Amino acid sequence: MSDPKFDVVAIGNAIVDILAPCEDATIEQLGLARGGMSLVDAEGADRLYDAMGPATEKSGGSAANTLAGLAALGTKCAFIGQVADDQFGKVFAHDIRSAGIAFDTPAREEEPPTGRCLIFVTPDGERTMNTFLGAGQFLPAGALDEDLIASGAILYLEGYLWDPEEPRKAMRRAIDVARGAGRKVAFTASESFVIDRHGDDFRAMIADGVIDILFVNESELATLTGEDDFEAGLDRLSGDVPMLVATKGEHGAVAIAGGTRAEVAAQPVDKVVDTTGAGDQFAAGFLSGHAAGMDLETCLKRGAIAAAEVISHIGPRPETDMKALMEKHLG
Repeated sequence: MSDPKFDVVAIGNAIVDILAPCEDATIEQLGLARGGMSLVDAEGADRLYDAMGPATEKSGGSAANTLAGLAALGTKCAFIGQVADDQFGKVFAHDIRSAGIAFDTPAREEEPPTGRCLIFVTPDGERTMNTFLGAGQFLPAGALDEDLIASGAILYLEGYLWDPEEPRKAMRRAIDVARGAGRKVAFTASESFVIDRHGDDFRAMIADGVIDILFVNESELATLTGEDDFEAGLDRLSGDVPMLVATKGEHGAVAIAGGTRAEVAAQPVDKVVDTTGAGDQFAAGFLSGHAAGMDLETCLKRGAIAAAEVISHIGPRPETDMKALMEKHLG
């Protein structure tokens, strides 16, 4: 096995986030699933965009956000995801490359357009996401750079992208390539509704031993295991995954690996402005530590610090000198 060129190679949705503040009443009026993520078609995306107030456009996508956090922490990263040959596609490509992340997936020339996520942020900082996957649904296995995948120490996969058939096939192929090269596979479940639709696939991958690092939150853990009690869910799953990382929002996070358990509290913040990207940045902080060979507790602390930074401002990617922030809190 050759030395990896990249610490993390990720496959995920290539999406531009459109964020706007709103009142709680707006969520009800539009019939949205408050605090969750729902898929919408092009017509639904246009309807919600028209209902938004003044908005901010920033490149997003769960795995891409995680890579942005990793790159800010000095981790070498590459991204695989599908954009269209349109303005939003150019915005996404510019943003991810300017963060120092390798991105060479060819743009798709035909319809649909590049994906976008309409995010309504209520006064408490909670985000309600409505995603039009667009071109991202059509990432084919043929677009994979298998040499790139094999050159990454960790392959990081986004559960959101498991929904459409073509990217699902591409990710299955990527798993085979990564494992054939002796690399680790990390997987984020992304959302409970994804597990509702594809939980059998995820459980089969866990049983087959192809997932080395699994990221879940409380809700996802319950949906995946059928256990409403958090500790019971951990007990049910931790023996089946080499490394299980479970977040509990304001109540911190737990990681279990090889019989060792670590737990940390959430990093305090002065004010929660926008929770968009909290889980993505937690994963970034954790993986940055793991890629550097740090212990479980330190990895969790890094995750908590990264999550706290991103919820203190609008947008899903860090806006602070993350290396300096880690140094400040961890020394």
